[in-house]
Amino acid sequence: MDQRSPRFKQVASTGILLLVAVIWGLCFVAQRSAMDYIGPFLFNGIRGVLAAFALLVIVLFVWLFGRRRSKLSVASSKLKATELQESAAPAERTAQKSFKYLLLAGLFCGTILFCASNLQQIAMVTVTASKAAFITALYIVLVPVVGLFLKQKTSWNTWVSVGVAFVGLYLLCINSSFSLESGDALLIACAFFWAFHILAIGHFAPRLTLLQLFTLCALQFAFTALLSLISAPLFDHYFVSVALTTEAVLSVAPELLYAGILSTGVAFTLAAVAQRHAKPAPAAIVMSTESVFGLIGGVLLLSEVLTLREGIGCLLMFTAVLLTQLNPKRPG
Repeated sequence: MDQRSPRFKQVASTGILLLVAVIWGLCFVAQRSAMDYIGPFLFNGIRGVLAAFALLVIVLFVWLFGRRRSKLSVASSKLKATELQESAAPAERTAQKSFKYLLLAGLFCGTILFCASNLQQIAMVTVTASKAAFITALYIVLVPVVGLFLKQKTSWNTWVSVGVAFVGLYLLCINSSFSLESGDALLIACAFFWAFHILAIGHFAPRLTLLQLFTLCALQFAFTALLSLISAPLFDHYFVSVALTTEAVLSVAPELLYAGILSTGVAFTLAAVAQRHAKPAPAAIVMSTESVFGLIGGVLLLSEVLTLREGIGCLLMFTAVLLTQLNPKRPG
């Protein structure tokens, strides 16, 4: 039983990550359908509030659970009260310094997330959910490319995947008059910001405990929500013609709850937990299938139709995503 335990954990983690990919993929459907009723900035503002709240609940639960375990440990070791008092002040200073670090990191990541999520949401006023899912997946290809400017090493398969992705994007985005639609251009720009966000989280995450990572994510969603809600009355009317009313918000309550709580709060937590036992490359491949589920959701739930040209473009984009996850061994 013990010998099978690590294997069981890997299989279970893969199953959880597949569920996460399904949730994230279908979120494109929620994002697209909501644009018929409210503006993109308002959608992301409310979504960010719900996501921050969901993660704060998780942070509180993890903190209380960790505190209870700590108290049990202290009680079992019969530490003296004076020793606890002497250690309280340094611990408090550490916590305060840690929160300031998390606050600045949350502001930095939240600003990038604000740009990425709102570029994507503005594009989805006109772009289908299935097409948006595959163009957004370009960020997986861009992460190692952008990493080159940060002196991170890459391999031959990255450049092959870039070439394949370029052909796929051409088939997906360039029409018969050889022009790029504005929505497609916004999604390509959004993919760059998603790549920046992945690299930013990758910079901060190794320095944090699981509790601090959840706190960072709650803070970044809170900052994203704040910036989006400020932007909503200023810019939303440029992209949608619907009136900003309570009835309009309530009409997309299911989409907001799905995107804010299920897709962000719950799915992120599941992904973070599962990735502690899953191997990085297989985990990334499983999670990249969100683009496929976005396509399936768009076709089945929104009756979207892909042309043969766009279908081939999607296939090439997905191939490029898989190529980036190869880990070729260097000779010698």
